[in-house]
Amino acid sequence: MKAKLKITAAFLLSAAVVCGGFVFAANHINNISDNVYAEAETEKAKEENKTIILHINDPIMQVDGNSMEIDPGKGTAPVVLNGRTLVPIRAIIENMGGKVEWDPDTKTTTLTYNENVIRLTIDSKIAYFNDISNELDVAAVIIDGRTMLPVRFIAESFDFAVNWDQTSQAVMITSSEEKIKTDTKPELSENASVVYMTEEITPEALVEIYDKLGFVPDGNVAVKMSTGEPPNSNYLRPELIKDLVQKVNGTIVECNTAYGGSRAETAEHKQVAEDHGFTAIANVDIMDEDDSMEIPSENGTVIKTDYVGSHLANYDSLISLAHFKGHAMAGYGGAVKNMSIGIASSMGKAWIHSGGTSTSDVWGGEQDKFLEAMGDATSAVVDYFDGKVVYINVMNRLSVDCDCDGNPAEPDMHDIGILASKDPVALDQACLDLIYEQKDGDGKSLVERIESRNGLHTLEHAEEIGLGSRNYKIEKIDD
Repeated sequence: MKAKLKITAAFLLSAAVVCGGFVFAANHINNISDNVYAEAETEKAKEENKTIILHINDPIMQVDGNSMEIDPGKGTAPVVLNGRTLVPIRAIIENMGGKVEWDPDTKTTTLTYNENVIRLTIDSKIAYFNDISNELDVAAVIIDGRTMLPVRFIAESFDFAVNWDQTSQAVMITSSEEKIKTDTKPELSENASVVYMTEEITPEALVEIYDKLGFVPDGNVAVKMSTGEPPNSNYLRPELIKDLVQKVNGTIVECNTAYGGSRAETAEHKQVAEDHGFTAIANVDIMDEDDSMEIPSENGTVIKTDYVGSHLANYDSLISLAHFKGHAMAGYGGAVKNMSIGIASSMGKAWIHSGGTSTSDVWGGEQDKFLEAMGDATSAVVDYFDGKVVYINVMNRLSVDCDCDGNPAEPDMHDIGILASKDPVALDQACLDLIYEQKDGDGKSLVERIESRNGLHTLEHAEEIGLGSRNYKIEKIDD
C-alpha cells in the first residue's frame, strides 16, 4: 500500500542520518500546514510494517517496493553534507503513519506516531517523549537553514530500525510493529531435530561437532562460508576452519555480491579471499565467476526458481559453515541465509531480496517476501543436493551487523559456542533462543535488530514449506 503524499504551502522537513552518530536533518519553511490531508492515509499506514529506502542523490524513494518522489515535482534528493546523509523526514514519518509539525515561534518540531509524541527544540539537548524529558547526546540545531534532529532517539522512541549501508549509499528505515516471540517455538516433541552444541570455539571443537553429525560427504565437497567484506568484518578466521575444511578435502565456495563493495567482481573477490587467508588453506571458488544457473524451488511460494552460481554443478555435497550474527535486512544471518543469499549468484541475490520481482535491484522488496524467499531458495539448494548437506553455525563476534559490512558495530554480546545440525531450521531456531536468553542483558541490541526486521518469520515460513522443524533438542558434546 502506498501512502498518499501531497505538497501544499506547508513547510518541508528533511532528515539526516549519520552512519556513526545517527542524526536526522530537517529543513523548514515558515508556512504551517494543518496536515489534514494526511490523516486518512497515515491511519492506513499504521496498520502494517513499512520499509523505506532512500539513496544518495536519488529523488526517488521506495516504500515497501513502490517507487515515489521524495518531494513531488521538486527533485529533492538525499545528499551527503560534511559526512552526514540528509533525507526528508516528512515523507518518512507520514509514510510510516505519523505526523510532523513545526512551530517557528518556539522553534520546536513535533513528531507523532501511534499516539506517541516527540518534541525537540532547536539548540536544546532536552527532548520530550510523551512529555517525559530525555537528555540527548546531540542537541537539535539549525545548520544552513536545516534543523538537525537526533535519529537514534526518534528511532528508539517510535521503534523504527535505521540502517545505513556505506557501500550502496542507502538508508533503510523500517517500522517494527510485529515482534519476534520466543514463546512461539513449538513444544518439544519426540520427533524434535537434534542440534549439537559446544561452548568451545576452537579448531578441535569445530571438527568434533562436525563428526557428531555422522555425515559422510560424497564426491566434491563445497564448504559455503563468507569471505568477509574488508576491512574489519567478523568473518570466520582461516585458523578456526582450516582443520575441518582440509579434513573433508573441501573447496571454500562463495558468490559475488549484488550491492557493490570489494567482492562484487570476481577478480576483486578472489583478492579478498587471498588477503583474508582463505586461499592459503584451501581452493576458493567464486561460483558465479562464469554465470548463473537456475535450479527449481519446488516447495517455494514466493520464488519458484533460484539463481545460483553455475559452479555449484561441480559439487556433490555441501557443508554450510556460517557465522551467526545480526544482519541489516534479515535481522540475523545463520544457516538459512548462508544457504540462500550466500549461494545465490549476484543476480540471484537481487532476486531473493526483491521477493522474486527483480534480478538487478536489491532494494525495495517487501520485507516478509524477502524473508520467505530466503526459505524458498534454501529449499531449492537442499533439493539440488538431494539432502547431502549439513549445517554448522559459529556463534562468536555476535555483532548486530553482517560479515558483508566492512565496518560492523562492535559486539555487545559474549561468544556462545558452536552449534550443528542436519536441520537448518532447528539450528537457526536454537541459535535465536540462545540469543533470547540474554535479551535483557548483553543480547539486547541483537534482539532489537532481529525484532525490527521480523526475523523469526524466515523460520516460520521455512518450517511451513517443509525445509525443517523449529522443534529441536540440544545435545551438548562438552558433557
